[in-house]
Formats: sequence, C-alpha cells, structure tokens
Amino acid sequence: MCLVVWAIFLFIQPLLASDKIDSNNCTFKGHNLYGKIQFVNSFPDLKVQIVNSFPDIQVQMVNSFPSKCGQWQAVNSFPDLKVQIVNSFPDIKIQYVNSFPGIK
Repeated sequence: MCLVVWAIFLFIQPLLASDKIDSNNCTFKGHNLYGKIQFVNSFPDLKVQIVNSFPDIQVQMVNSFPSKCGQWQAVNSFPDLKVQIVNSFPDIKIQYVNSFPGIK
C-alpha cells in the first residue's frame, strides 16, 4: 500500500510543479513572461489577475524592446503571448510597476 501511494506521488508531483513560475527562465507553462502581449477576451495562453500586493510577477509596460523578465509591450497582432485579465482563478497574479519588473 505504501509503495502504491509513493508511486502515485512520484507521478503527480511533476504535474503539480509545472504550475509554478520558472524564475530562472522567466516562464510559466512554457510561455515567456516577457515580450509582446495581446490582451484577449477568449482563448488566452494565460489568465492573469491584477493585484496590489503579493504578485507572482511584477510587470512593467514598455513601448519597445520588452526583453527583460516582466517587461510587456501591448500589441494588437503577432503577440508572443495572449493574456486574459480575470477576477478569479488566475494562472498567475501580476502587479503593474513603473520600474524593477520581474519575479519576486
């Protein structure tokens, strides 16, 4: 019985770990958390909730060259990532900042 529980844990643990932000690569579920972002109402790559405290990542909106972790440039076409803003059950929580974006 103990062996079965251990085997189930070993199988499920990587699945649970995939729902965490990879701070080394600034990714979540294989999606970069920087770059050109298109805000959509349906079929997003990620669902985000905007918060004032305890974010998963701090986001700085920029007009060009969104190359650092947490830098987002809003675009209408050819996005790197499609994001939907939600009030509940987000994939990640973000906080807008004017400087020092990134994972905290």
